[in-house]
Amino acid sequence: MMSSSTGAGVTGDRLAGSTGSGRSRLGGRWLSAGIASVLIAAVIGVATGPVPIPIWQVVLELLDRLPLIDVDSSLSPADRAIVWDLRAPRVVLGLLVGALLAGSGAAYQGVFRNPLADPYLLGIAAGAGLGATIAIVARLRDAVGFMDPVPLAAFLGALLAVAAAGTLSTRRGSTGSPATLILAGVAVANFFTAIQTFIQQQNSETLQQVFAWILGRLSTAGWGEVRLLAPYAVICVVGLLLSVGALDVLAVGEEEATTLGLKPRSIRRLVLLVASLGAAAAVAVSGLIGFVGLVVPHAVRMLAGSSHRRVVPLSLLFGASFLALADVVARTVRAPAELPIGVITAFIGAPFFLLILRRQTLS
Repeated sequence: MMSSSTGAGVTGDRLAGSTGSGRSRLGGRWLSAGIASVLIAAVIGVATGPVPIPIWQVVLELLDRLPLIDVDSSLSPADRAIVWDLRAPRVVLGLLVGALLAGSGAAYQGVFRNPLADPYLLGIAAGAGLGATIAIVARLRDAVGFMDPVPLAAFLGALLAVAAAGTLSTRRGSTGSPATLILAGVAVANFFTAIQTFIQQQNSETLQQVFAWILGRLSTAGWGEVRLLAPYAVICVVGLLLSVGALDVLAVGEEEATTLGLKPRSIRRLVLLVASLGAAAAVAVSGLIGFVGLVVPHAVRMLAGSSHRRVVPLSLLFGASFLALADVVARTVRAPAELPIGVITAFIGAPFFLLILRRQTLS
C-alpha cells in the first residue's frame, strides 16, 4: 500500500506536470494578445455608429484622457460628446459584462470539470428573468422615479435562485456533490421559469418589454450603469484571479487536493459564490446574453491550454472584447435599428456549442 508521503509526492509530480509546464503559465504573447483585443474592440466600438468618427481621431481622443499625455484629436464638441456621453459608456459596459460572463463561465467549468458548464447553470438566468419580469409587470419604473428598479430586481432574483440551488443541494449541513448542485440548479431554474411564464400570461401587455430585456441589450443612459457594475466587477475579477491555483489543484482530483491540504468543497463554494455574484451583476444590467460564458472559456482552453492560470485571465480579456465587438455588430448590421445582442452571441455560440457537444460525444 502506498504511504501518505509517497502519495503526496506522486500527487505533487502530477500537479507539477499539469500546472507547471510552459503551457500553464500566462505567457507574454497571450497576455499581450488579450490586452490588444480589448483595446482594438474599445476603439472600434467608440468609432462605430450612425455618426462616423475616424478611428485615428478616436485613438487620439482616448490617449488625450490618459495622465501625462496631451494630444489634440481635432474632434468637434458634438463629436466629443458622442464619444464620451453615448458610445464610451456603452463600450465600457460591454467590456465589463463580457469579462464577467466569460470569467464566471471559466470558473464554473473549472469547478464542475465540464466544458459545457456556463454561468447560468445554477438558475441565475431564470432568477434574473423572474425578478425583471416582476419589476416590469408591477411598473416599478413609474413608482420609483430616481432609479431603474429592473436591474436591482433582476440581481436579487439571480441571487435568490443561486441561494435556493445551494440550499437544496445541502444535506445535513454539508455541501452536496457537484452533480447534486447541478440538479438543484435545474430544478430551481424550471420552477422560476414556470412562475415567470405564469406572470407573463396574466400580463400580456408587457410581453414586449420583458422579451426585450430577456434578449439582452447594452443600451445606456450614461455612466450610471458602469458605476453600478464596476464594484461587482472588481470583486469578481480579483476573486477569480486569486482562485486559479486552487482550480488547477481541483482539476487534478478531489483526493489529491485533500492530500495537499486543501478543502475541495470549501474551494468550490467560494469560487461559485464569486462567479455567481459577477454573473448576476452582469445579467442585471445587460439582460440574458447567452453563450459568452460557454464559448469564450472553451475557445481559450483549445488555443492556450487547459491550466486555469491561463484560462481564467484570458477568458476575462477575450470575453470583454468578444462582447464589445458583438455589440458593434448588433447595432450596425440593421442600422439604424438594433438587433438584441443576445441574438448575435447565439448566432456565434450555438454552432460552437454543437461542436463542443460533438467532441464530447466522440471522446
